[in-house]
Amino acid sequence: MNEVSPRLRVNGAEHTVTVPARTSLADLLRDRLGLTGTHLGCEEGVCGACTVLVDGLPVRGCLTLAATCDGAEVVTVEGLTGADADRLRAAFSREGALQCGFCTPGMLITAYDLVRRRAAGSPEEIRAGLGGNLCRCTGYQALVRAIASATGESAGEPGTRGGAEPGTRTGESHPRDRA
Repeated sequence: MNEVSPRLRVNGAEHTVTVPARTSLADLLRDRLGLTGTHLGCEEGVCGACTVLVDGLPVRGCLTLAATCDGAEVVTVEGLTGADADRLRAAFSREGALQCGFCTPGMLITAYDLVRRRAAGSPEEIRAGLGGNLCRCTGYQALVRAIASATGESAGEPGTRGGAEPGTRTGESHPRDRA
């Protein structure tokens, strides 16, 4: 069996990991580095649960071979930091954009990329940006509200209180939108 030893920086830490040549980035992150926030859903690149940033761009970890990431900077949901990440996490909770949580890591990475690139200006742009991420629980309205809220906050506007009532926390019942 051919093995490779990609050297990569993951969430700010340098790693060199020897793995079989056909190992996906998602498997390397989960199985070798213990970063289980990167979820594996379809393993065909359709659902977006495995989305991570590689050199600043969102990629599907299940389709990306670890060997192709030699020398790359990888950021997983565990490594999202800064004001944009903090606003998004708070908005996801406040707006009821968290349900079962399976899609949440990929949604947060994708939303972070949209906010960072200033590509989340309208609900239509947000929906288009989320097009590669599937969620079976939220109906997407709460996700769109959360991203719009975080985008507004980054522009100096107060966040909205859409789906979740003030004072509720992640894990409590939240009103659900009907699309």
